[in-house]
Order: sequence, then structure tokens, then C-alpha cells
Amino acid sequence: MSEPPPDAELDRIRQERDLYLRLLQLGDQDELDPFLKEALALVVEVTGASRGYLELRDASREEGEPWWIAHDCSSAELEGIRSAISRGIIAEALATGRTIVTPAAFLDARFEARQSVRTGHIEAVLCAPLGDDASRGVVYVQGREGRGPFSDEDRERVEMLARRLAALAERVLARRRARVEADPTQPLRARLRLDGFVGRSRALAAVLREAALVAPLDVTVLLTGESGTGKSQLARVIHDNGPRAGGPFVELSCAAIPETLVENELFGHRAGAHSAAQRAAPGKVEAAEGGTLFLDEVGELPLASQAKLLQLLQTKDYYPLGATKLVRADVRVIAATNLDLAQAVKERRFREDLLYRLQVLCIRLPSLSERREDVAELAEFFCERTCERHRLRRVRLSPGTLLAVREAAWPGNVRQLAHAIEAAAIRAAGEGASHVERAHVFPESEPGPSDPPRTFQEATRRFQRELLQRALEETDWNVTEVARRLDLARSHVYNLIHSFGLEREGG
Repeated sequence: MSEPPPDAELDRIRQERDLYLRLLQLGDQDELDPFLKEALALVVEVTGASRGYLELRDASREEGEPWWIAHDCSSAELEGIRSAISRGIIAEALATGRTIVTPAAFLDARFEARQSVRTGHIEAVLCAPLGDDASRGVVYVQGREGRGPFSDEDRERVEMLARRLAALAERVLARRRARVEADPTQPLRARLRLDGFVGRSRALAAVLREAALVAPLDVTVLLTGESGTGKSQLARVIHDNGPRAGGPFVELSCAAIPETLVENELFGHRAGAHSAAQRAAPGKVEAAEGGTLFLDEVGELPLASQAKLLQLLQTKDYYPLGATKLVRADVRVIAATNLDLAQAVKERRFREDLLYRLQVLCIRLPSLSERREDVAELAEFFCERTCERHRLRRVRLSPGTLLAVREAAWPGNVRQLAHAIEAAAIRAAGEGASHVERAHVFPESEPGPSDPPRTFQEATRRFQRELLQRALEETDWNVTEVARRLDLARSHVYNLIHSFGLEREGG
């Protein structure tokens, strides 16, 4: 019989077993941030390092920046480590694809000239690339708390962990890419406050990417797009995610006030400025001090007021009505319009120089027809919000209603859809129904044969209804046969019957 291994060997076997078990647990992670945190903690624990840094790169990431995480590093230490990415220890590991080990970096001829190494007085360092090359990233550990330099055994363990972590990271990244493919707005939702912004379409993701770009910049933004596409809501998102988030968000619709009162509303007035000015009153610019002024429907601003708005944008100064001294304004301006301002310039209804000032950065919001895949989710959101707001019994949209809503034309975009679903939910709840049916959303009857369809969607919908009705009549309402003829699933046929409100004659 062979003798049992000595205690030291048993300890090593147990350590390796525990190490592989923890690696297996890491492989079960679905989210990247906890994966990186636990992976770096494992490397630091195995090596007994004082500090650590892990960087993971993904060529498919749109932002281009790698993911990274640090362990027990002060701001100054982290700055030194990050600076070493482009020049120094990490740079060499990335360039050569080889592990870098040094007992004292500040004495090592390869790195002693590096400013970050000298400043940080960096001693023992071990830096290994992830995977077989350095394209995936690096793991970096530093300091041994009196235990001396990193050993050959430390190097072997870190290299083994780096190889395993590269494979595990690819699995986590693949899961993340699959989620992003299904919902391209997901990475942006992790970065932005998006209260009430519903949808997962690529068109919406493109808008949110633009919002994420402009939000931290204190520049003027022009939002364009059809009426009802959510320009006011996007302006709020930009404000909430920018440096002025703690300040006021003040909205002024330039089309909602008489032309003679626009300047008074915008800039305020001093006492005696006009017959009704018994005392001074602030305008929207003053109310937005330190925050954001949102000018909706800016294309409706009178020409005289356009000149004063241009002065505000150029100099940050303005005159309240009746004032003799300029007032300094600390506001960010976001403007919105559903008009073609370039055409308005040609027609001399809008100042060209003001247009250039407003559209420093321009974001166009897509119509609902351009993000049709969001319609059902929006409808469900509006239905739920209606029940909560009006304290109604909970109702849901039936499958047939969702199908009808997706197929319908919504020329008024999200605003029209929201109002239609709100009214439908109120009707359904008032009837004691458990579901919102098509008739609740579209209480008007189907157009008669003599009424021509107004849109492509309506024409398509009428054709589908007539085709389905004819097939049902020819098969004596045999749904299985209809599904076979039309190459549809039986459940889809039932949904269409419900959506079109078709009923069999005689019950």
C-alpha cells in the first residue's frame, strides 16, 4: 500500500480543489461587474497581494473603453496603475503577451524611468495577460505586505487563473452580447436615469446613445422630430443625467402663449415695464437659473423674440422688460421643434444665425412607425400606469388587442398611443372587464367598403381582415383548416379573429 501524502501535499491538493470550485462558480455569473470583482478578489487572495487591477477588453463594445476594476487602491495608486496601461508594466504585458514579474519595479531597469513607477514607489509586481495573447486584457497585482517578491509558484497560479478567466470572461461577454442584441438599450439604461422611457428598439437605442453623449456637456441641444415623439421627455433625460441635474428644469412652450407675451414670459419684467407690471416678475430664464431651460416648439417663436434669444445664447446676458442693465444668466438651453427650421429660414420665418446657435448638437427622435417593435411594450406600460394613476382595478391588454395596436397607424406617435390606451383602460375597468379588448381601444367601427383606407397600414389591415373572413366562411369556421390554408399558427388565427372583431353568423 502507498503511504498517504504528507500534510503539505494534502493542503496543496485542497487548495487547488477549492480554487477550481471557485472558478466554476465564477463561470455561473451572468453579469460582468460581479464577475470582474470576484475574479480579481480571487487573484489577490491567491497571491497575497496588497493591491490588484483587472482589465477586460471586448472588441465588440461600442464605447471602445475596456472594463476594469481595482482592489484596495487609493485614487493616487489607481491613477498610477491606469497610467501604466499605455506606458510601463501593463503596456509591456499587453505588447508582448508575456507575464511581467519584478521584485521592485522602481529598481527595475525596464521600468525605473517611468514617472508612475517612481511616484508610486512601486515594489513587487506581477502582471499577466488574459488568455493566450494580450488582446483580452491583463490582471495586475502589486505589493506583498512584507512577504517579499512574488514567487514562481505565484506566477504559475496567476497564469493559470488568467487563462481560465479569459475563457470564463468570454462566456459572460457572450451572454451580455446576447442580451444587448435582444435589447440594445440595456447598456444605456445602466448608465442613464431613464424614468418612463419605454422600448427596446434600435431606433430608440440610437437616440439614447446621443443623449448619453450630450448629457454631460453644457452645450445647447436641438431636439427634432414629429409631434408626440417624446422630445420633452428626452429633454428631461438630458437634464437629469447632466451636471445641472440638481438645478431646476423649466419648460416653456413657445406656441402656447400669445406673441405679445412671449418676451415677458421668457425674460420677465421690471416694475412699470408695462401697464400691468405693478411689480417686478421673474421670467423663465431666471426661474431656470443653475438648471435647464427647455424651449418647446421653438420654431413658433416670433422674430423679435428670436433676436433676444440669440443674444442670450451668445453672451449669456439678457434684458428683462423695462430693465436698463443686463442680467447674467447661468442656464443650459435645450430647444425642440417639429418644424423644418431650415425651410423656415428660407421662408424668412426663422433666423439663420439662431438656428446655428441652437443646433450645436441635434438629436432627431424617430416616429412610432420607425420603432414599431416598441408599440406593444409602450401600450402595456400606459395601461398599467393608467390603472395606478386612476386607482382602477387592474386590467391587461388582450393578445388580440396587442396585435391590433401593433398594426394600427399612430400618426400622433407616442402621445396618441398613450391617450388611446388610457381611454381604453378606463372603459375596460368601467365595464368590469379583466382585459382591454380591441373595441375599447378602437371604439369606432371598421370602415365600410366604400371608405378608402387612409394609410398603408390601414389598407394592409383591411386586406388581412377580408382574407381571414373569407377563409373562415369557406371552411365553415374550421380554425385548423384556416391556419393550414393561410400558413399560420392556430393561436395566431384566434388572435386575428379577436383583433378584427369577427363573429360567426348565428352564434
